[in-house]
Amino acid sequence: MADVAIAIVSWNLRDRLAACLESLRADHEAGRAEVWVVDNGSSDGSPQLVREHHPWVRLIACERNLGYGPAVNLVAARTNTTPWLAPANADLRLEAGALAALLEAGARDPRAGALAPRLVLPDGRTQHSVHPFPSVRVATAVNLGLGARVPGLGERLCLEGHWDPERPRAVPWAHGALLLVRRRAWEAAGGFDDAMWFYAEDLDLCWRLRRAGFTVRYVPTARVHHEHAAAATAAWGEDRHVRSQAAAYAWMRRRRGRPRAAAVAALNGGLPALGAATALDPARRARLRHWARLHARAWARRAEGAGRAGREA
Repeated sequence: MADVAIAIVSWNLRDRLAACLESLRADHEAGRAEVWVVDNGSSDGSPQLVREHHPWVRLIACERNLGYGPAVNLVAARTNTTPWLAPANADLRLEAGALAALLEAGARDPRAGALAPRLVLPDGRTQHSVHPFPSVRVATAVNLGLGARVPGLGERLCLEGHWDPERPRAVPWAHGALLLVRRRAWEAAGGFDDAMWFYAEDLDLCWRLRRAGFTVRYVPTARVHHEHAAAATAAWGEDRHVRSQAAAYAWMRRRRGRPRAAAVAALNGGLPALGAATALDPARRARLRHWARLHARAWARRAEGAGRAGREA
């Protein structure tokens, strides 16, 4: 039996899926991983690619787009004997040894419910992929620029531009592009929430892992190349940012209550708007106005969350 069941969710990413599968072939041949692809109704020949060129991969070809979390849950239900489950995007390529590094980190820390790799962008930079849970405190720190002004705060909160991507650590939550999840932690948390179609499902899973007594660990020695938001960009373009934030607000309202969610949205929209009104630099003013409008639109669409808005694709 393999250590890991890798559940790759793909939608119209044929060429990227091919590269992803090739990067996993060695782990499969070593008996470390069984690899599954859930194709969410692609029209670009992705299922045929898997059948004809990767017969070692187990394929679930869906007639419609189930969304990310529900697709992973299909694989989880069919692989309940593997000690680890790894939800994954199709726009990834694992470097040699990445999966082994995640497994080793998990073996060293039995409280780790999920292990997150370093995500490497096409230009070679490390993607900012670990975050604090959304809160009034975090929104205030981000919008007032406290990560740069208060020594150690940005590193402690894993704020973009102020965290050390070289340091392994426990983090509140990590992007779900690839997560190695301990099976007993997955079951304790209840897996992905089928009601969350796309976006924020990783935030929600990590929240429930913590409530079940597990941690999430960032493992920078496990390097995974990531063409960030490839499918979402193809589907929605720049609107993906609004959809992503709307899903986060919907999650926060559901899990932490409407007053707290509304306060965070007010800070994320109001403080940039105030800054734009007083900014002398035109570029900074435009940036702040864009940020304020994005959050205003996301809050207005929060009721859709990642459900109806996502199913338009």
